[in-house]
Amino acid sequence: MSWKDATSKHATSRLRRRATLRRSVRLLSDFRFEQSEPARFYGSLARDTVDLTADLFWEPLDGALVLDVGGGPGYFEDAFAEHGAVYVPIEPDPSEAHAAGITASRGVRGSGLALPIADGAVDVCLSSNVAEHVRDWRAMGAEMLRVTRPGGLVILSYTCWFGPFGGHEMGLSHYLGGERAARRYTTKHGHPPKNLYGTSLFKVGANDGLDWAATVDGADLVAAFPRYHPSWAWWIVRVPGVREVFTSNLVLAFRKH
Repeated sequence: MSWKDATSKHATSRLRRRATLRRSVRLLSDFRFEQSEPARFYGSLARDTVDLTADLFWEPLDGALVLDVGGGPGYFEDAFAEHGAVYVPIEPDPSEAHAAGITASRGVRGSGLALPIADGAVDVCLSSNVAEHVRDWRAMGAEMLRVTRPGGLVILSYTCWFGPFGGHEMGLSHYLGGERAARRYTTKHGHPPKNLYGTSLFKVGANDGLDWAATVDGADLVAAFPRYHPSWAWWIVRVPGVREVFTSNLVLAFRKH
């Protein structure tokens, strides 16, 4: 089954109903507070991530073991706990793992490229806005599939380079090139960006993710859509070229065989 057929067939009506213009505006507005009010930003993103997961998962989240690859200090823990899920963030960077003065009760130190988790151990494996920060994001995706049990759900959601937020804090200057954008940011602010192109930020487009998804063995792609768009705009993922520029964040959801 092609990814286009999978999206139209398997994306639930509940997920589509939730993907409204009002939700899109709220999420995009909250991006302004990522640095100044991280609790507000991540709180909103956490609730949306749990809703997204619950909509895509074909089983109740109550009692499900959820592994969040690149989950930082565990911003999403409380939101998943409200649904009865057992949430485990895994994070390689100690400074990120203890950001904002919080630490998840079940946090694990480890790399997404070599997850310290047994094969088929988790019900849901997700990663939100991490792939663009990993040099070999395909290897991370393969690891996420490895640790997920048969019948489990894998959600890989990432910021697309050619979209409006691809440069992260560097703004739209990333369209001039990653290195040039980093130099412009450093000149303007007196220090390099947190997300430094070629070191902690990499060029991952919508086509890259869709092409990789088509090669995945042992799992079916059940949804591919632009995360922050209302459902009536999901068609852009079907159009080459258009999807590269207008997909700010691509969601790829798989069901493990």
